[in-house]
Amino acid sequence: MARHVVATVDEIPPGGRKIVTVRGREIGIFRLGDEFFGLINRCPHQGAPLCQGAVVSRLVAPVPGEYHLTRPGEMLRCPWHCWEFDIRTGKSWCDPNSVQARAFDVAVEKGATLVEGPFSAEAVEVTVEASYVVVTM
Repeated sequence: MARHVVATVDEIPPGGRKIVTVRGREIGIFRLGDEFFGLINRCPHQGAPLCQGAVVSRLVAPVPGEYHLTRPGEMLRCPWHCWEFDIRTGKSWCDPNSVQARAFDVAVEKGATLVEGPFSAEAVEVTVEASYVVVTM
């Protein structure tokens, strides 16, 4: 699997998102606190630009008439039909047994680690001080 640098950590604020194109696919990169998650920017229901939808809380109703919000900012609502997906997993809350948005592995790596890489070659000195968001496809 190939890894792709898609942003610096500072480009995506906590609670924010950035839509990137990697190998012809649009992927939404979401930041929840200090964690990053990637979802395909295509709703599995009918193909809407999923990652452009509203980021919301999960609504829980243990009994009729009693409800409360949980997991603030961790659910993504499709802009076309309001289906909701878990940003962390891509799991649909409308049809969890058969519908899921494709999720991608996302990691944060120090710039120096990316520069070093697994190869050895004669090179000039380079320093990288930022941390980068890397998606694996």
